[in-house]
Amino acid sequence: MLEAHALTRAFGSLTAVDGVTFEVRPGRITGFVGANGAGKTTTMQMLMGVLSPTSGEVRWRGAPASAADRRTFGYMPEERGLYPRMKIAEQLAFFARLHGFSSKQAWGRADELLEFFGLGERREELLDNLSLGNQQRVQIAASLVHRPSALVLDEPFSGLDPLAVDAMVELLHREAADVPVLFSSHQLDLVERLCDDLIVLSSGRVVASGTVAELRGRAGEQYRVELDGDNAAWLRDVRGVRVTDVDGSIALLTLDGLSAAELARTVTGHGPVLEIARVRPPLSEVFREVTR
Repeated sequence: MLEAHALTRAFGSLTAVDGVTFEVRPGRITGFVGANGAGKTTTMQMLMGVLSPTSGEVRWRGAPASAADRRTFGYMPEERGLYPRMKIAEQLAFFARLHGFSSKQAWGRADELLEFFGLGERREELLDNLSLGNQQRVQIAASLVHRPSALVLDEPFSGLDPLAVDAMVELLHREAADVPVLFSSHQLDLVERLCDDLIVLSSGRVVASGTVAELRGRAGEQYRVELDGDNAAWLRDVRGVRVTDVDGSIALLTLDGLSAAELARTVTGHGPVLEIARVRPPLSEVFREVTR
């Protein structure tokens, strides 16, 4: 398990990360979300040893993470770090050799990943000659080429088309089925679809963490009520209900003290009803709720 324990990083008078604690469990994909400047990249750099924490520590399998431990991790930084004038297969094999692969193993692994991403026929091309999306594919392959013990990915889906995103998701499930995976993204729909766990950062602090279902629960029970012809605006005056939207006979609301059974009695007692249905709040709404 990969853990951040009370990680703090100050740059002069600015505290970019303030006492951040979380864990990334093996075999689970953990999403790391927050607004620009929330401290996600700084935290990831401390996990990888690129930055030293002002205080706190990174733990790997229950002990402080060493440089040797971190060499087994896979890392995809926000600022991409491949060689633009080097052939793509050659540099993937080069990175694999740095991690102790034999030449035969390194070239085999490079070809395996390039074939997976549909780049096998372009293995002899320079990175600089590829589109930005294909360069991103090669960067992802570089983070996986040594079969890492943990994965830390900073905005891995940026610039990828939907087909490449699907390929990336399949690759993560195949290659990282038993390792901790932490990735940051501003694409909350992807985070919602892919993640087992979620960590929300705001102003350098963890403001929420847990499974997506647990975080949705923090937003309260939400319902869609559709009346038969009546305007639903009167629901705004019902005690124990917080109405978030009204469109004619349809209202979206959150229970704020009223039970679901009491809501049903109140609505049906007022007049004919077409539907009362529980709805799942989108992750974007949960994000706004916990970071406000």
